[in-house]
Amino acid sequence: MREFVRIGDKVISRQKIDAAIDEILSLRVQGMSQAEVAGITGVDRTFISRLETLGEIRKGGSIAIIGFPVANCEEIRQVAAGEGVEFVWLMTDSERWDWVRQKSGADLLNELLKLINTVRSFDKVILIGSDKRLELMKGLLDRHTHVSAIVIGQSPMTGDVHLNPDLLRDMIVNLKGQ
Repeated sequence: MREFVRIGDKVISRQKIDAAIDEILSLRVQGMSQAEVAGITGVDRTFISRLETLGEIRKGGSIAIIGFPVANCEEIRQVAAGEGVEFVWLMTDSERWDWVRQKSGADLLNELLKLINTVRSFDKVILIGSDKRLELMKGLLDRHTHVSAIVIGQSPMTGDVHLNPDLLRDMIVNLKGQ
């Protein structure tokens, strides 16, 4: 990347622009209003609004996805990444059993508690799994967390299930719109 750009008779510093944008975003993250940041940085409030719109990945609360046994994990991860989902934990049936068998009872409990704690920090959670597992998982999440479920089979499940990526994408888009 070139550090300076010539536009007509002006010489523009990319570094100066990057520093200004970093300052604007840092102040916004700290909770300042667009008007307050505009006053501090000397730019128009509308510029800050347009800057945020330009970089926006998604609207709405934070979203997490947990699911197993999913046959097309990689495809589902790509859909989630494309929609700006921050946390995705998907496993096939064999990955799920390997994950369980590789841990002692205490380690497994600690890992599960850590996972539950992580997922409870999200505003919205999409659970993918069997009917009975989904009910158990819903019960572990905070009552302030919006939980959506995709049932891919009846318990007990033995084998992977292909999840329709369009179904998941539609659910994510719907959740972002709420």
